[in-house]
Amino acid sequence: MRMKDILQRFLFENAPIRGELVHLDETWKAVLARHEYPAPVRSLLGEMMAASALLSATLKYDGSITLQVQGDGPISLIVVEATSDKTLRGMAQWQGEVAEGDLQGRVGSGRLIITIDPGAGSERYQGVVELQGASLADALDDYLERSEQLPTRMWLAADGEQAAGMLLQRLPERESEDKDAWDRVCHLGATLSSEELLTLPAEQIIHRLFHEEDLRLFDKEGVSFSCACSRDRVAKMLRTLGSEEVHSILEEEPGITVDCEFCRQRYSFDSVDVEQIFAASEASPEVSTTRH
Repeated sequence: MRMKDILQRFLFENAPIRGELVHLDETWKAVLARHEYPAPVRSLLGEMMAASALLSATLKYDGSITLQVQGDGPISLIVVEATSDKTLRGMAQWQGEVAEGDLQGRVGSGRLIITIDPGAGSERYQGVVELQGASLADALDDYLERSEQLPTRMWLAADGEQAAGMLLQRLPERESEDKDAWDRVCHLGATLSSEELLTLPAEQIIHRLFHEEDLRLFDKEGVSFSCACSRDRVAKMLRTLGSEEVHSILEEEPGITVDCEFCRQRYSFDSVDVEQIFAASEASPEVSTTRH
């Protein structure tokens, strides 16, 4: 029986290659329960959810990784955030009718942006490249090989019930006498169908593809939906707008309402709330973290 919402990592013992499989059930349904997406938008968002979980698991950090696709086509924006705690959230924006097709047909000319926030006050890293390839997996493979010098292959799939992905990545720090290992395992990975990726348990997929390889399987890790929004975060956002601008909004509206684009949670602030926000700001001014 397939376990839901899991990440399975594995390592090739005799080759400098690591692998990961992720399957999202309730995590993916939690995203779809908050938004109604046309099928072509939904499938691309689901693939990005799976890809974000896979990429997050390759990092040693205590923060978040955010994937963005921006384009001038029918789908103008997709954003997915994954955290080191194995939580995910995502959203998409589109205009008009979105037809089925390849990545360029749905997104148009665009950019892939990957932002890594290591947490604990460490400096953020952001990479921006033009979208290349017919699929999201192609675009991510291209980004990782060109920008990070990490040969990587991904297989991604999503429908209205589940999203899944597999990653293979060649590690730079290990040498191997098996010079054909990378090409061989990529060839084996390419035989995996979208239906198999979505429906088969991780152990069955690994056995089906790599039963002749010497592998080390790690413990499964749970994945879940979680949104980092909060009333306090929205209050901080209003504080950054400044008292003058926020009060000018209140002159035209009875209150300020902010909806989280990820989880649809609504936060409302009346004039009393706004006065408290800026009174607290004056009492406890934020300390600058800028270094000179």
